Amino acid sequence: MIDNLFFTLTLLSALGCGLMAGVFFIFSNTVMSALARLQPPQGIAAMQSINRTILNPLFFVAFLGTAATSILLAISLLWRWQQPGAVYLLAGSLLYLVGAILVTIVFNVPMNEALETVEPESVEAANLWTRYLTNWTAWNHVRTVASFLGAVTFILALWQSRSF
Repeated sequence: MIDNLFFTLTLLSALGCGLMAGVFFIFSNTVMSALARLQPPQGIAAMQSINRTILNPLFFVAFLGTAATSILLAISLLWRWQQPGAVYLLAGSLLYLVGAILVTIVFNVPMNEALETVEPESVEAANLWTRYLTNWTAWNHVRTVASFLGAVTFILALWQSRSF
């Protein structure tokens, strides 16, 4: 029973990290590039709309659900450290929790909040937009890579403990 739960948590973490890596990748590779081609007022207004729209139940299930499964796996390692794949589970959990969740909280969300408060047509907004595009996208690259590597390490953990 416990092994099945452990397997399920690991699989959900791998899938969640992969899904979030895809979301972050699309933003870095496509959305932000497209917004950068717009005039600042249009780009700002579009990003403000995206930032409001993305905060929905499905996004939160994927984003925070993966954090929850990662935390549960990390805590379970206190009792299962000797199990095959434990190092990969810890690495995957830390990659996602630090590289996706913490980076989002410390960097991307404050930038989103600053962007939300500006009037898209103002000079202040145009200056903010230039910095936002560069900095937000750079931190989003970190989230993309961390989530992808988290997925890989969770898959390696499953592979190493294939006795499930």
